[in-house]
Amino acid sequence: MKPQVVIIGAGHGGVQVAASLREAGFDGTIVLLSDEQTLPYQKPPLSKGYLQGKQTDEAILFRSPAYYDANGISLRLGVQAARILPEEKQVITGTGERIPYTQLVLATGAANRLLRVPGADAADIGYLRNLTDARRIGERLAQAQRVAIIGGGFIGLELAALAVEKGKQVTVIEAQQRLMERVLPAMLSDVFQAVHERQGVSLFLKSGVEAIEAAETGGHLIQVSTGQTVAADCILAGIGVIPETTLAMNAGIACENGILVNEYQQTSAPDIYAIGDCANHHNPYAGCRLRLESVQNAVDQAKTAVAHMTGHPVAYQAVPWFWTNQYHLKLQMAGLSAGYDQAVVRGDTATEKFSVYYYKNGRLIGVDSLNRPADHLNARKLLSAGITPDPAQLADTAFNLNNLLA
Repeated sequence: MKPQVVIIGAGHGGVQVAASLREAGFDGTIVLLSDEQTLPYQKPPLSKGYLQGKQTDEAILFRSPAYYDANGISLRLGVQAARILPEEKQVITGTGERIPYTQLVLATGAANRLLRVPGADAADIGYLRNLTDARRIGERLAQAQRVAIIGGGFIGLELAALAVEKGKQVTVIEAQQRLMERVLPAMLSDVFQAVHERQGVSLFLKSGVEAIEAAETGGHLIQVSTGQTVAADCILAGIGVIPETTLAMNAGIACENGILVNEYQQTSAPDIYAIGDCANHHNPYAGCRLRLESVQNAVDQAKTAVAHMTGHPVAYQAVPWFWTNQYHLKLQMAGLSAGYDQAVVRGDTATEKFSVYYYKNGRLIGVDSLNRPADHLNARKLLSAGITPDPAQLADTAFNLNNLLA
């Protein structure tokens, strides 16, 4: 049969696989399955420009409708992949249709972790994962005055900033000791905390949610582990995600905190690849297996999978990078700083324009740049080239870091 690549999931990774296949000269059939009814779109803007009203539905689309037809990509919207039969090389949809493949790519992403406390289901908590969620959250924010957000990570704080900009009374409840503790050092957490508090956000740190009750006057009452109560008309949550591995596990594909893949994104099943949020890979910058929940990771792993499928294998070795926008703060992160033993600050922390460079055993492993985009771009280049600057050079803001690349 003519080669047919089937892609399950039409997020950043899935669409990139389809595009990269055509760019690589693949002349077989491409089938892109999406369980959503809308054309494939970018997800990062959902908690930023889209809910701010700065971007329309059309503005966040990856490609125009004509692109898929022009490039021979069979985009199947509203199609749920129900089972994978690796031995028969078939995908069975929710309606029982059988779609054959010569190669299959799992770009299934991740699902929101749900709050499991008494009253959570009845409270109709809003979780942001897709366009439908964003539209619903936008409608609820328009009608609410008191907004409670459970989770002080990227998504939770982006939603908090959004709600503040819409004139809402905002409370953030975070179980950890500080904001974004899992990914940021204290000095950066402190900056974000100060800005949120200046904007009027009430922060409950080291606080868990024990129960949610309906208030007699309308809305809900959130019982916090500190013994306090938070009243809210609208409750939103961003408490992490769980990789979508059900399809893979039911097909007998090896999984452990995601779908296990090698350096070419191959799973344990022949001719089946996994990319993006659902893929557990050995990351050369972390020196261990992990999952990365980022656009960069999904796109670069898509390119790695396509290179292998088309006979030009190159091991995945892209520099990880992430970002978040909250009010006037733009934080850009390059590399993976977990386990660092030295941190060097470049710039003035008081100005909210500085970068933190992280070292481990004398080697640069990551850089967080706050409102310093040039530092971020340079950091990605330094990490990719394996160049470790002298800490004294970093501390001297007059020193041009690009000289190190030359």
